[in-house]
Amino acid sequence: MPALFDISIGAVRIARQTTSVTLSPAPFTGIIADALIVAGGGGGGGASDSLSGGGGGGGFRALTDLFLSNTVYAVVIGAGGSGGFEDNTGTGESGANSSFAGYISIGGGGGGALNQAGLNGGSGGGGGQSNTDNTNGGAGESGQGNDGGYGGITAENTSAGGGGGGAGAAGNNAASQIGGNGGVGLTNSFSGSSVYYAGGGGGSGYGDGTGSPTAGGSGGNGGGGAGDDYTYQGGSAGVANRGGGGGAGGGDDAGFNGYAGGSGIVIIRYLTSAYGTRGSGGTITTVGSYRIHTFTADGNFTVSA
Repeated sequence: MPALFDISIGAVRIARQTTSVTLSPAPFTGIIADALIVAGGGGGGGASDSLSGGGGGGGFRALTDLFLSNTVYAVVIGAGGSGGFEDNTGTGESGANSSFAGYISIGGGGGGALNQAGLNGGSGGGGGQSNTDNTNGGAGESGQGNDGGYGGITAENTSAGGGGGGAGAAGNNAASQIGGNGGVGLTNSFSGSSVYYAGGGGGSGYGDGTGSPTAGGSGGNGGGGAGDDYTYQGGSAGVANRGGGGGAGGGDDAGFNGYAGGSGIVIIRYLTSAYGTRGSGGTITTVGSYRIHTFTADGNFTVSA
């Protein structure tokens, strides 16, 4: 009589046959990962004897439970937009997009110059000072950011630039010759620490001529730069690899450029216990249960079998 072989699941026999069967584990086909994708922030508007809007924060996407198959993925990090030139047509440049695995975050919109609206983007740029009517802030991309604030009207003594939008809130409108604050960004902990990203840049303002307090709007938490005070300047660029919008330029006839937006970032993480070291690329760290790949410049992320 031929030998009999049982086929069982746990303690339950589900079949008996006369030939042995060797079961092999299913081939490894990929990993489940989380990814943060932040685009470059928009540049603040430039100004000559006028005031301008802050740049919008870069688009923000925090994605969970992505299936990444065994292949090579291009990672693109968006540059921050340049600040607008020191004249009254110097709207800031929008930031560049960041992307990974087919997902794209949109660059932040540039801040508007005199009589110019902020540009649309991941978050919209703030509107510039207006001679006739409030200038609109740019629109934020749905699911990635918020609108920029509007610029104030010279004749109504609200002259100032609007704040750029942030991932977490819209930019503030200009008010009483004070530049609008940039909108707050959003926090994320895929790096292993809780960090704010994609804050908006502050608009520039006139103030009372003393510089104390500054009339420039503050940058939004998340790397947004501050806007200039008309008399004393003091603005700043968006923070690199945080996707913050650049602060707005503002000042007398000498003219002042707007400030650049901050570059973006991509962070990928997955459970070490499930996938070991199957991913490669970027700067690699291990925090708690996660293996983390951080990209601050263009590169490739590879999943190996």
